[in-house]
Amino acid sequence: MAQLVRQEWVADLSGGGLSRRDRRSGTFEAYCPDFLVGRALPLDVGTAADIADAERAIALLDTEAKTLVDTEALSRLLLRAEAVASSRIEGLEVGVRRLLRAEMAQQTEGRSSDVTATEVLANIDAMAVAVNSTDPGSDITEQAVTEVHRRLLDGTRLSAHAGRWRTEQNWIGGSSYNPFGAVFVPPPAELVPGLMADLIEFCNSDDVPAVAQAAIAHAQFETIHPFADGNGRSGRALIHMIFRRRGLTRHITPPVSLILATRTQSYLDGLTAYRYLGPADSPAAAEGTALWVGRFAAACTRAIEDASGFERHAARAQQQWRDRLGPVRSGSALDLLLHKLFGAPILTVGTAAQLVDRSFPAVSAAVDRLVAAGILRQVTVGRRNRAFESLEVIAACTALERRLASPAGDTRYSPPARPVPRR
Repeated sequence: MAQLVRQEWVADLSGGGLSRRDRRSGTFEAYCPDFLVGRALPLDVGTAADIADAERAIALLDTEAKTLVDTEALSRLLLRAEAVASSRIEGLEVGVRRLLRAEMAQQTEGRSSDVTATEVLANIDAMAVAVNSTDPGSDITEQAVTEVHRRLLDGTRLSAHAGRWRTEQNWIGGSSYNPFGAVFVPPPAELVPGLMADLIEFCNSDDVPAVAQAAIAHAQFETIHPFADGNGRSGRALIHMIFRRRGLTRHITPPVSLILATRTQSYLDGLTAYRYLGPADSPAAAEGTALWVGRFAAACTRAIEDASGFERHAARAQQQWRDRLGPVRSGSALDLLLHKLFGAPILTVGTAAQLVDRSFPAVSAAVDRLVAAGILRQVTVGRRNRAFESLEVIAACTALERRLASPAGDTRYSPPARPVPRR
């Protein structure tokens, strides 16, 4: 039975300069969810239809987006977009070009001086670990979940907590010093290992459709809030681990977080509705779960619609580049590089040579042709590294993010609902 449990909070009075409100001691209530394994999860007809629509859309893009998936460019681009959006929900704002340049600086110099971009890049790394650690039919493990979190916090001021379940009470909203007035208080720390073991077992079951399973697992993860920090980003990475395990996605990472970031209040309201009180078979439990799963499924469908449109745009852009270049020999460095640009809009000759597995001279010649055709332009990244960027791809990525930030899918008619990069 999901319930509120009364806990005692004793203030740490060793430090000075705090208000009476922040120095309070007393009792508070923490929310303890039901276990998932063995719980009946009935879904109404409308929610089941939303789930079916979402799964059909995801599977279609994963199997039929042939223009870019064959070269992994679309996969890389959508993985980056999903990780950036997940960071944006946490308040880490960074534009497409700024992020790409920081990424290139890391590759060429080993580090980037852009602290915010570096933190977002850590989220991309963590999301990649989440996706690549899970194969269809394989089990999601505690080690895989904690490794995602370790990648997120490694090298930050909270690195001591990286990859470890929390050992103290945490809360969302209110004061930074005590849980009084918090918007939500997760379960006590001593319950976290058991709740997470149950959640991971649920993630490895096949009793409900993949989209419903990902929605419920994500909501349960955010409710448990098992880490000291980075719970939102870790919980959104779990979504893609489930999609991979169930075989729903093999090539792409649907940018679900871009929609959740756009519909932040709806997202938070859905998570709140999921946190019922009382028996798991109560009407409140059924209604709250259905509301959250339906909203999550709708976000998946919308994300795929925009990703599909971007894939078609990329196909047209590639053809226009070839028209500008003239004859391009199949299998040449230039041919391969054209396929890769949407996944790597900023590159050096060295990184491009690794990307297409061709010799440095051959790739250098290909880059020269792309610069002459206006497809690439030379820039300086980091202290003095010569790199090349595709303004067309960066503009297209920015347009995709702006479109996904618009409730109506078009910023000309419906302004972005959250901060987005300028065109």
